[in-house]
Amino acid sequence: MYQAAIPTPIGILQLCADEHALLSAHFTEQPLQYSSPKNAVLEETINQVNAYLDGKLKRFNLPLGPQGTDFQKSVWQELLNIDFGNTRTYLEMAAYLGNTNCIRAAAAANGKNPISIIIPCHRVIGSNRQLVGYAGGLWRKKWLLQHEYFHSPIANSLFP
Repeated sequence: MYQAAIPTPIGILQLCADEHALLSAHFTEQPLQYSSPKNAVLEETINQVNAYLDGKLKRFNLPLGPQGTDFQKSVWQELLNIDFGNTRTYLEMAAYLGNTNCIRAAAAANGKNPISIIIPCHRVIGSNRQLVGYAGGLWRKKWLLQHEYFHSPIANSLFP
């Protein structure tokens, strides 16, 4: 396992990868006390996260290896289909998965997403269009959505 930490405007993003894929990305209050040997997956992840935070990257292109059940993986895969600057409700997510009755299970899987930001669980909101549920804290979810809106084509056309 290889680990790295990225300072961001909303806290430290801790990364974990193996030789082939990114396994996790989550916010932490405790920075790493050590550094791992160099790893190509982590180096590319750091480059892409920094480009995302600079507003220059709209879609990540990284090898991902999240660990979970088949259903969780299907939810996480569907999250990757939500475009930069857009949102979906939990009910819409369940519908995209083919069963609106699985809304609670989809929400639970969303909450267990091990790869924050890159698998964009922050783009899922409540049916009332309010911000609900984010393991990293609602204030981070709000920041990420505002960041994406500010760097989206819609905002750029309104504020050239």
